Amino acid sequence: MSAPPHEARPTGPGRSLPDTQQGMRRRNLARVMHAVSAEGPLSRAAVATHIGLTRAAVSTLVDELIRTGLIEELGPERPGRVGRPGSALAISGRGPAGIGAEIGVDHLAVCAVDLRGEVRARAVRHGTNRGRAPGPVLRELSALVRRVVADAEREGLWPAGLAVAVPGLVGRDARTVVRAPNLDWHDVDLGALLPGGFPLTVDNEANFGGLAELWLGADTPRDFLHVSAEIGIGAALVVDGSLLRGTRGFAGELGHVPVRPDGPDCVCGGRGCLEQYAGEEAVLRAAGLEPGEDRVGLLARRAADGDERVRGALREAGTALGVALTGALNLLDPEAVVLGGALAGLAPWLLPSLESELAGRTAGPPWPVSVSLLGPEGPLLGAAHSVVRAVLDDPAGVAGRGRAPGPDA
Repeated sequence: MSAPPHEARPTGPGRSLPDTQQGMRRRNLARVMHAVSAEGPLSRAAVATHIGLTRAAVSTLVDELIRTGLIEELGPERPGRVGRPGSALAISGRGPAGIGAEIGVDHLAVCAVDLRGEVRARAVRHGTNRGRAPGPVLRELSALVRRVVADAEREGLWPAGLAVAVPGLVGRDARTVVRAPNLDWHDVDLGALLPGGFPLTVDNEANFGGLAELWLGADTPRDFLHVSAEIGIGAALVVDGSLLRGTRGFAGELGHVPVRPDGPDCVCGGRGCLEQYAGEEAVLRAAGLEPGEDRVGLLARRAADGDERVRGALREAGTALGVALTGALNLLDPEAVVLGGALAGLAPWLLPSLESELAGRTAGPPWPVSVSLLGPEGPLLGAAHSVVRAVLDDPAGVAGRGRAPGPDA
């Protein structure tokens, strides 16, 4: 039986745990972790108030989390509170960490994020991956993972899992890249080629970017459409705080929505796709510029300097985005639209024509369009934070491991 089209992994404290006494204990541990993560430092009494359990029950749960190193005591609360002061509790800065990785068309990146959400280690390799065989690319990515894990271990952290963002379609097994047109990869099992020893999750980069916006964005609603771009263009639809994945897990391929059916051929096999008008390389071609390492920076500098050809190319890209988004928004009616990835850096010159197109093609009030503060970091951070969230959602699931095997295991 296939998995449901919504986000398959748990997205709340212990949401997928069984309704047994053991499952209830694990859910309550998760509730404590989420309360301290979101509101901490907190005393035991404050945690009990937040999650609606007795102080005695919370104290037992907290003691378990302290023993396993997931929560630490900071000492007495600050003065000025009524009653006897308790010890303030905080998420530990040591212990399990989320390892996030990103395979881009022209870069590889890896980072380690602790349970507090802080990036503690990072490594990047610039250089094209287009047309390269998966083996050499993934060996380079594995070397970056090993470097980041070693750096994180020197900080007292160990990898709770590895999540990899890719620019393509990922199977429901969350490890197979079914198709990545801009890499020219087909049916690649990343689980067979990446470091073993800890859990692996693979997902589309737009999905991880959307989750990063949900978890880390400023005042992001629980229903929104997140659109991001590099060479390609992807989208993530978040509904009630969960990803809408589709039956096969391929939802969100906005870049391959045709905006001009008689337009140029696309790598996906179609014609006139949005990617051919609003992807980074398409905008550079329209602007008469050669691709370089910092494509977005080049376009932004030229546009800011008043280069009319560049501004015209960005206006046309905004119009194409508006055409493609109109269909998606009329069909799905999300609460908001968020531009991320490369689009965030080019928003000043994309938004006017994009919003004009939306206003002219919809009967109701226009959807608010905001710009992500995460920019191109979204997919990498979303990947790492997905591992962190899994730990918060089921701390008992990692507490017994203590320390996972290294990436050479």
